[in-house]
Amino acid sequence: MDPLNDFLFDAQALEAPAAFAAALAPPARPGHFDELRGTATPLPAPARVAAAAAAPLHDATQPQPEPADAEPAAAPAAPLTPAWSRFFETLGPAGFADLPRRALSLARQIRDNGVTYNVYADAGGPQRPWSLDLFPLIVEPQTWARIEAGVLQRTRLLDRVMADVYGPQHLLAEGLLPAALVRGHPGYLRAMHGVQPPGDTWLRIAAFDLARGPDGHWWVVSQRTQAPSGLGYLLENRLAIARQFPQAFESLQVQRLAATYSAMMDGLQAMCPPGPTGEPPHIALLTPGPYNETYFEHAYLARYLGVTLVEGSDLTVRGERLYLKTLQGLQPVHGLIKRLDDAFLDPLELLPDSTLGVPGLLQAIRAGNVLVANTPGSAFLESPALLGFLPALAEQLLGEPLALPSLPTWWCGERAAMEAALPQLAECAIKPTYPGSRVHPGFDAVLGTQLDRRALDEWAGRIVRQPESHTVQSHLPMSQMPTWAQDIGPGHIAPKAVMLRVFAVNDGPRSWRVLPGGMARLAGPDAQIASMQRGGSSADVWVLTDGEVDRSTRLHTQATPASLARHRAPVTSRAAENMFWLGRYTERAENTLRLARLALDLLGGEDQSSPALAAWLDAVARRNALVPRELPEPQGGARAAQARRVFQRALVAELGDTDRGRSVGFNLHCLRQAAAAVRERLSQEHWNQIVRAEDDFLRRMQEQAGEPGEARYALGATQRTLEAAGMALAAITGAQTDRMTRDDAWRLLSIGRHIERLGFLASALAAGLEAGSLHEVSGFEAMVALFDSTITFHARHQQRRDLATLADLLVLDGDNPRSLAWVAQTLRGRIARLAGSAPGQLTALSHELPDPAAWTLEDLCEPGDDGRPVRLLALLQACEAAAWRVSDAIGARYFTLTHETVRSVGA
Repeated sequence: MDPLNDFLFDAQALEAPAAFAAALAPPARPGHFDELRGTATPLPAPARVAAAAAAPLHDATQPQPEPADAEPAAAPAAPLTPAWSRFFETLGPAGFADLPRRALSLARQIRDNGVTYNVYADAGGPQRPWSLDLFPLIVEPQTWARIEAGVLQRTRLLDRVMADVYGPQHLLAEGLLPAALVRGHPGYLRAMHGVQPPGDTWLRIAAFDLARGPDGHWWVVSQRTQAPSGLGYLLENRLAIARQFPQAFESLQVQRLAATYSAMMDGLQAMCPPGPTGEPPHIALLTPGPYNETYFEHAYLARYLGVTLVEGSDLTVRGERLYLKTLQGLQPVHGLIKRLDDAFLDPLELLPDSTLGVPGLLQAIRAGNVLVANTPGSAFLESPALLGFLPALAEQLLGEPLALPSLPTWWCGERAAMEAALPQLAECAIKPTYPGSRVHPGFDAVLGTQLDRRALDEWAGRIVRQPESHTVQSHLPMSQMPTWAQDIGPGHIAPKAVMLRVFAVNDGPRSWRVLPGGMARLAGPDAQIASMQRGGSSADVWVLTDGEVDRSTRLHTQATPASLARHRAPVTSRAAENMFWLGRYTERAENTLRLARLALDLLGGEDQSSPALAAWLDAVARRNALVPRELPEPQGGARAAQARRVFQRALVAELGDTDRGRSVGFNLHCLRQAAAAVRERLSQEHWNQIVRAEDDFLRRMQEQAGEPGEARYALGATQRTLEAAGMALAAITGAQTDRMTRDDAWRLLSIGRHIERLGFLASALAAGLEAGSLHEVSGFEAMVALFDSTITFHARHQQRRDLATLADLLVLDGDNPRSLAWVAQTLRGRIARLAGSAPGQLTALSHELPDPAAWTLEDLCEPGDDGRPVRLLALLQACEAAAWRVSDAIGARYFTLTHETVRSVGA
């Protein structure tokens, strides 16, 4: 995948001239910018803002070295550009002093929205909040016009290069392209030769990384065509920054983004191949999954575009057509926006060990039955070596010179180029010709300016030994933009080197438009690499216009009532399975939490001496993994108190364990993992509740575990932690119950919850009957509390405690959502509705569950020969067994797709 991380720049470019240093120096008195170094008199507030920002805005790319023996002089601050002047004028009366508040508001918004990026180089964990700077990169209309024209031209050129390489191959025959950079590139797919993509268009989305030189001109550093990252993140950037500076956003006439996304979707839909039955085109976004570094963007973009987010396991190829596995059967997929590299797309013809792709996908593409954006086989275009050949290719294919130049680049596979590049290594970047290749040597790009003579000689030797694997590119000290730094103190403006990523999207046959904006990436703390994975950050990009702003927010064409009636968002089998387990882990977390609170209450209460109650607690705690199964069983007599202490300590110690068992921490962790896999189906509030529930609970349990001595097992602290977690789970349950659409995915979530509830409550009640704890007041009350029915029981039966009243409320009451009858009946109905049966009719799977209509109080309370309620015990065992049997049947029917009707096309 494109990791947004391979852009180098010279650290010396940050050595600003004296005026730059003076304007950006931290103030002498914290919280004030009253005096700037080199100014004789204090400036009024607006002028202070201008002075602080002026130097980086004017040009930080032209260091002005002074004689070694000269004292650095403070030069006057350069004037602001008109756009930046207007930007700072709109800050309001508080002006510069309001920036710290806005920065905190921005950080809170990013955190609350759950915007993340997986950072492999972060030792603290694989995820961190998306890093977004407070200031946007402002691009003037004239500058953008040149960038836009150059990007459009390059996109047309790369598309024609692909068409030739996978067609007549004139460029190879005429020597305009070396065969080693095409056929020798691992990203060249021979299986795609001769393919005619829909609309004769190979590239649907292309990204170009630009750097601005000291002369103010923009240069192309690299290009991305396989699966360019950023189209989702820049939307989040725009939403967040426009909210912080609404007046500036309006007054500067910033170009909007929605129309370009709308045009892209319209183009994809118009060029999708027709389906077998003439159905409307169905487009999906293919993601590697939630562990990918940019998964947040995949889910965000799929939701914004209104397409189905899928993984490779969600798709299958039948009869050279691509289908989506859904609960209703196989549904045709006509278009695919892919977010994984080509090599992983089809294990039949590409990497055989790939589990991310779809077997047979290339055959479906060759048959012309599916549009893929981008068409597989574009990886060779990403080689830095290709940049050196594009000027001649532009003259050959387009009949015009390149409008947007690339940095001078030499592919060392040509002897003349290698001989020209070797003497310049100290001023150039050395890059791999075949990045990510499993065949060619791989290495990280390096800057010659960062190498000593010995290292340069070693690199020269490597290049001579394997010239074709090395590409040398001219080094450009990139320009900087002003950023807001608030790590300590009140904050100040600081410069950071910037790289601009610009996107071109296809809006029709061989037609593209440039997204009026982009994503700016800023240098990380080490000031040597603009990498999101190595601590870099991003910035919004405001492209200004002299004309009318397109304020369109339309994303799709006007829908007709007939099309709306036909359209139902499909539920993939993978999403359905994760929703099912989301429900199960939510209920498991609630069950184990309620049981843990009850157990700790009883251990600290006045009924500690009841052997029957202790036996019941021990049985249900072991069964639900609240304590280890290897824990010694409690014993009576003088050792009873010691056994209770051991039990309590073991229970508290297990609560925060996320590695094994089914205790509270483990279930909260699994709940979050299941939710992450279907994040596109959850509201932001729902997701935030799940994240906070796990984080807060584990943090508090960890803090308690670090306490000395007996304090780590304190009942009071543990109960407060469990109470807070219970409130969080109540909010999660409310979101699932009241704020989710009642589609098949939600029904599976509900079915999962009720399967867990039926099995848990039935087994707990059976254990109480077996242990004899229900014959005691404490045991009776504990059982009613576990069923969360204490208030109802006392309101209905006052102080009457016998088997009949217990069975009436906890087993037979059809109005009590915790009674077995209510749970069983609800499960039967949800399963029937899931299968598509008419209301009131049940399927064969529903009949696996006991029918509450056949239960009577007299039968359930009738004692057997040993005095125990035999029929009630049998019913409880039947309910528990049926719950797990139905769970297995649902998995086979809807998730593994072994059922014949699901496997058939068009079911």
